[in-house]
Amino acid sequence: MKVSKLAQNLIGSEIIKIGNQVNDMKASGATIANLTIGDLDSDIYPIPALLKEEITKAYRNNLTNYPPANGLLSLRKAVSEDLKTRWNLDYSPDEILIAGGSRPLIYASFRTIVDDGDKVVYPVPSWNNNHYSYLTHAQKVEVESSPENNFLPTAEELKPHLKGAVLLALCSPLNPTGTMFSKEQLSEICELVIEENNSRTEGEKPLYLMYDQIYAMLTFGHEHFNPVSLFPEMKKYTIYIDGTSKCFAATGIRVGWSFGPQEVMDKMKSLLGHIGAWAPKPEQQAVSVFLKDSGEVDKFVADFKTKISKSLQVLHDGIQELKKRGLQVESIEPMGALYLTIELNYLGKTTPEGSKINDSSDLVFYLIEEAGVALVPFSAFGNSRTMPWFRASVGGLSVEEISAMIPRLEAALNRLS
Repeated sequence: MKVSKLAQNLIGSEIIKIGNQVNDMKASGATIANLTIGDLDSDIYPIPALLKEEITKAYRNNLTNYPPANGLLSLRKAVSEDLKTRWNLDYSPDEILIAGGSRPLIYASFRTIVDDGDKVVYPVPSWNNNHYSYLTHAQKVEVESSPENNFLPTAEELKPHLKGAVLLALCSPLNPTGTMFSKEQLSEICELVIEENNSRTEGEKPLYLMYDQIYAMLTFGHEHFNPVSLFPEMKKYTIYIDGTSKCFAATGIRVGWSFGPQEVMDKMKSLLGHIGAWAPKPEQQAVSVFLKDSGEVDKFVADFKTKISKSLQVLHDGIQELKKRGLQVESIEPMGALYLTIELNYLGKTTPEGSKINDSSDLVFYLIEEAGVALVPFSAFGNSRTMPWFRASVGGLSVEEISAMIPRLEAALNRLS
């Protein structure tokens, strides 16, 4: 069967591939600590009680017809008020766009800004920028970051690549690492964006910054910074991605929002109107009520991030204990999001059956089979398969399950020679 060139060359998600194997093994009775998907076990982390109550109420009240293309006005007003209260950001409801989670909004940002062959700059590791660049026929420029900088790009690393670029895609706290920009780091990058835009002629497309802060409320002992709060002149260049999925443990509720220059938001609205990637109307109504109750929001987030932070710390401490015992492992102190960054320096080793661990994917599937531990290699986020770093997402496991998997991981690594 003939398909489009785009479809023919589209690469599937490595995370989904790993997840499918994990699900097949679990269905057969295997015990697997699934640290792959950036999701949450809703029995361990249920959504806020008020949000659940309001969703149910909205369905009882038959709010089941089409929502407005840019989202319910009540929700856009609630987001506007929350942005002002929480981050001191001034965005009117007309500068806010609601969609079915953050993915359609990221895609719409790319699609609205990027023409065929336009330069898009983003760090690796990072989530899905390579796929969105492919879908928009962008000239992608991947800037590899280092563990010494917590896998965050520096201004010095980005600077050579911004001339002529139309989009710089950043995320903090970062998926996949859970690390965060400091005020100084983000300020230096914003200064570069402003400098580059000031050098452009009238009529030339600006360099936009897409700033994904979907994990902004899930931070542990570190302050979240954003471009426009640091430099008000960044407002005309910055497109924010945010929503309910992570901070409210509401990954399946599918209510996300973007805010930025109104002319960009209007075009994104038109694009998503053709795709129909709207958040369901009952969920939008429920989020609008919940978001206005800042006391309930803050209470839920405080409890939720305390639990996530504990799980991340237990995993980090476990990896550090293995390091003390002589294993070739490392982890970066968790700062935010759901993720711990782990190094397992075992590429090139041989399994007890005589198979060689040639790359990070080989090690992933070895650990699934031998330790019942499933991780995502950084190759799924744009890095080489020879890089021995991995993302561990703790949202799907209890603290007890995380503690129980550490000895299994140790035993499996020790069997490699």
